Amino acid sequence: MSPTEVLVVFFIFVSVAVMAGGYVFVLRPSRSDRAAAELPAGLSNSPGLPSAQTALLDIFRLIGEAMPGGTNARDELRTMLQAAGYRWDSASSVFLGIKCGSALLFGTAAVWGAMLSYDSMSAAVVPALMGLGFGYMLPDRVLERMASARGERLRKGLPAALDLMVLSVEAGLGLDAAILETSRGLRASHPDLASEFTQLHLQLRANASRIEAVRNFAAGSRDGELRRFASLLIETDRFGSSLGPALRTHAKYLRTRSRQKAQERARKVSVKLIFPIFFLIFPSVILVTLGPAVILVMGQLKNIFGE
Repeated sequence: MSPTEVLVVFFIFVSVAVMAGGYVFVLRPSRSDRAAAELPAGLSNSPGLPSAQTALLDIFRLIGEAMPGGTNARDELRTMLQAAGYRWDSASSVFLGIKCGSALLFGTAAVWGAMLSYDSMSAAVVPALMGLGFGYMLPDRVLERMASARGERLRKGLPAALDLMVLSVEAGLGLDAAILETSRGLRASHPDLASEFTQLHLQLRANASRIEAVRNFAAGSRDGELRRFASLLIETDRFGSSLGPALRTHAKYLRTRSRQKAQERARKVSVKLIFPIFFLIFPSVILVTLGPAVILVMGQLKNIFGE
């Protein structure tokens, strides 16, 4: 490395060390109370002294709060985080900080790899930009995968939840108590759906209007089945119809829909197997069956023309 490159690396190292020291000794003590109030329960081992995980999340939160962004983008990100199961207030700021940290990590790794290969700062510009872009977009893809996986878990547990609600309603419990009992019964088998029902129960207790609480529950979920369930609760409450038969019919509909989807995927298997069979298995079969015959014919032709 040239003396200029060494000076640049030394300057970056000193700047990062100064910022880290200022955060540890000045900024973090003044924000410890705020971080303890905003972070979810279970991320700190002790209420008085933040753990390493809580301190790291606090760093990401500060970075995310410093990033510019529109209100609409923040709302969309908050909705996506809620769909993935992160409902605490500072989740969006922490996620933006994680995106910045991931971009810096991959950018630094790309620069380091380019420096080892080419030993020049000018050759590391393009890899640095590619690493920054990849690192900044990677958390979004991971969050989408997490939201999709959680939505699938919610759909699988919804028929069982409706059965529990039917038993609770037919036993004489009201809607609020039935939702609470359902959330308790699903904690072991379907914890994600249990947390959604617990959230719905809290909204029913906090809001004066039941319809408004159910609408807020549906708006905070990106899963279509939960929104249909919320619509069912709204319609039964609006028209005064019996809740038990409606829930039983909806649970039957969900099981029929799941069975039809499974049958559809099973019928698609034969079509999907055409490509691996044609490009992978079929050439191997041809090679095994016709290979010895081709070798024998080639040997006979060589003997004939050789003579």
